[in-house]
Amino acid sequence: MKKYSLLLLVAFVFANNSFAQKVVADKIIAQIGDKIVLRSDLTNAIADYKRQGMEEQLPPNAECAFLQGQLIQKTLVIQAEKDSLFVEDDELEALLDNRIRYFISQYGSQDMLEQIAGRTVYEIKEDLRQPFKEKTMAEKMQGKILENVKITPNEVKDYFDKIPKDSLLFYESELEVNQLVVYPKPNKDLEEYVSAQLLDYKRQVESGQKKFDQLAKMYTDDPGSKETGGQYSINRLDKSWDPTFVAAAFKLKEGQISPVIKSKFGLHIIQMVSRAGDDAVVRHILKIPPVTDAEVKIAITKLDSIRNEITKGNITFAAAVTKLSDDENSKFNNGALLANDGSPFLTIDKLDKDAVVALKGLKPGDISRPQSYTDERQRKAVRILFLKSRTEPHRENMKDDYNRISQRALELKKQTVLEKWFKEHIPNYYVTVDKEYTGCASISDWLNVASASR
Repeated sequence: MKKYSLLLLVAFVFANNSFAQKVVADKIIAQIGDKIVLRSDLTNAIADYKRQGMEEQLPPNAECAFLQGQLIQKTLVIQAEKDSLFVEDDELEALLDNRIRYFISQYGSQDMLEQIAGRTVYEIKEDLRQPFKEKTMAEKMQGKILENVKITPNEVKDYFDKIPKDSLLFYESELEVNQLVVYPKPNKDLEEYVSAQLLDYKRQVESGQKKFDQLAKMYTDDPGSKETGGQYSINRLDKSWDPTFVAAAFKLKEGQISPVIKSKFGLHIIQMVSRAGDDAVVRHILKIPPVTDAEVKIAITKLDSIRNEITKGNITFAAAVTKLSDDENSKFNNGALLANDGSPFLTIDKLDKDAVVALKGLKPGDISRPQSYTDERQRKAVRILFLKSRTEPHRENMKDDYNRISQRALELKKQTVLEKWFKEHIPNYYVTVDKEYTGCASISDWLNVASASR
């Protein structure tokens, strides 16, 4: 583990997503300045990791690692206070509201969250207020320390030259792929048929024949809410939700069911479960009108025409994506397919099987023929793929992998700057550490200061 890992600040500071009963232990095990660390801070954090199924990710000396994280944060907070890097009330409130919405989405509803926590949402927010305030101040201080840290090409080369040749990473063949997607439009007859189905579900609920959540579990086409009876926690200001869906939901009174509405995902009916200001718990049933072969052929013809315009040079692939693609996930990044870490470089096993087929035989700069496929939401779609680049399997080198190498070199430089900053600043503060933790090598700088002050 690195001495002052940038990850410690995030991973080891009140990363609680669980609300099980906390272990009561109020012994002060460390103090820096006027900031204290309790034994329960470590015990509860470790217990939360285990409850979340992350036990295998715990470091060998978990208490030492979590104590290090706490001391890192407390040190940064003290300096942030000295440098007047405070958190505005509205900023903190927004952070807390986002966290509460996340918790509600994880547990299904506000009532369920409060039931599991044994506390009201207001009480949970108050419990999180000070930890979130300190965490945010520490992040601001860290940002200030590192804001001017840059890396030069010569530094990148020096870093690379020090890597033993037998330790250089090996990369499989990687591709950069962009896509332009069109969703075929279902015909009106099928839309009307599906709309009639939804209206019948609405009638059954309003007449008392069925419960909304039962119908959602049986009939919704939304895999994300099928098991919870179509339930979601939403916020009026959250831009990630379809605006038509949100607008229709917030017109409803508690218990009321909407008429059939059309969003970018399909047709819905929505039931308002509960509402508090801009936050609401709703249920919905989504039905995606089926697309026939005729509509797919129309989309293929459209994309074939777009492909011809691109190959003639009348429009670039990127411009065509921005103007014509129906896929909002890639519409504003030139249609780039991205790995889970946000990288545009994908190994062949990270592509869906249809994409692998479409790209077969293409050279960098080529565009595939239109291809029909089923997307992750089980919707019929048609796309063309642009193969931007393809690398050969290779050992890491400065020519092909400069960006990756420079990023690692930059992180190492930041790490060095942080280490230097802590060594210079820890002696300026009053430090005590319980003798139980004097064997923790990761907090040696704090232990040295604590020992010197006795």
